[in-house]
Amino acid sequence: MALIKSISGIRGTIGGKVSTNLTPIDTVKFAAAYGMWLKAQTSKKELTVVIGRDARISGKMVSSLVSNTLVGLGINVNDVGLSTTPTVELAVTLDKADGGIIITASHNPKQWNALKLLNGKGEFLNANDGEKVLEIAENDAFDFSEVDDLGKYRKKQGYINKHIREVLNLSLVDVEAIKKAKFKVVVDAVNSTGGIAIPALLEKLGVECVELYCEPNGHFPHNPEPLKEHLTDISELVVKENADFGIVVDPDVDRLAIVNEDGSMFGEEYTLVACADYVLGKTKGNTVSNLSSSRALRDITEKHGGTYKASAVGEVNVVELMKATNAIIGGEGNGGIIYPESHYGRDSLVGVALFLSHLANLKMSCKELRDSYPSYFMSKNKIELTPEIDVDAILEQMATKYSKEDVITIDGVKINFETEWVHLRKSNTEPIIRIYTESTSQLSADELAVRIINEIKEISK
Repeated sequence: MALIKSISGIRGTIGGKVSTNLTPIDTVKFAAAYGMWLKAQTSKKELTVVIGRDARISGKMVSSLVSNTLVGLGINVNDVGLSTTPTVELAVTLDKADGGIIITASHNPKQWNALKLLNGKGEFLNANDGEKVLEIAENDAFDFSEVDDLGKYRKKQGYINKHIREVLNLSLVDVEAIKKAKFKVVVDAVNSTGGIAIPALLEKLGVECVELYCEPNGHFPHNPEPLKEHLTDISELVVKENADFGIVVDPDVDRLAIVNEDGSMFGEEYTLVACADYVLGKTKGNTVSNLSSSRALRDITEKHGGTYKASAVGEVNVVELMKATNAIIGGEGNGGIIYPESHYGRDSLVGVALFLSHLANLKMSCKELRDSYPSYFMSKNKIELTPEIDVDAILEQMATKYSKEDVITIDGVKINFETEWVHLRKSNTEPIIRIYTESTSQLSADELAVRIINEIKEISK
């Protein structure tokens, strides 16, 4: 059980003791800190915050606590209910609201929940603003409104449909080509809100949809992180249904993974590669992903004459670098597509529409498309942290050990070798060190990971 406070929000397991888990008291305290921060940003007398949630069992409770806390601060709440992270981001701008809170623990298991915080542009708070929220929470610096000044609570509906309309109107979403292709796909939405959004989008695109785990009841039928080892059911169903491919989203629908027609993985890393290939083929420009993402995006970008840059891990860091380099598409290698023509946030609905457009235009199978890209293989591992482990000291020693290689230390330690790399970093969302490796074969990537893990264990003895 754990409570993790970071600049991107607060995340923890439901139940237990105050300050060590995500209890109602911690939820109220953090929502109040965000509300106080928001009020300090402006001289406006009336503020509005959009809130929405994924389908987690605890979502309704956490949502009520957050809503009533903001109302108690004199802030109006537009509650869009069951929603997706990108839908809430768009709703902030559609409603001309002052901020937003998404109640979701993303890919974490069902006992977790979290508050993800948005600014008035519908984007995640930057490091400076996140620190201020944490400081307010730490100091209990709250000042609640008197009875005549309480905020107004409104339930609002129809935002997923508005989101779908916005996606269909994007200039590179080729609705006619997709309809002509008569695709059949299987969708695994892990019994969360992707089960509402993705089938509805596919219907508008004329795609036959076979639903798997699309009941938004919060009972995740498998680990909700869309990794190969968790996706055996959809792999089997894609083959059984003779589908063109499978679509997998995480509980808050900001990560997208694709399953090939033969049940093999397209590769979460390659979702962004494929969408970028399509966009760059139609529009010249640059791309950005994070340090833990595949080199394949760099290769595809350079093939199209663009420039690729890598940011620190975290959506806000990717977005900042995308703005600085005028990138026309970017994201994270975990299947997160950021397409600025829509908005600056990872969005599986946009990803699905761009991927379908690409496949429909190429008139090739999903597996053929995957085989057309440079082959890199990743190994994603983690080491559980105990309080005694000094992570910073370990990372420093690893950087020193490999100082003759190309070492980047803007976010943990990334060591670039000639044909492979390893990225070591402390997670912002779980008490672990992530160890990502990439090489030209799965065996090489796994072997590199094992070697590095053993070296870390040796150092931490």
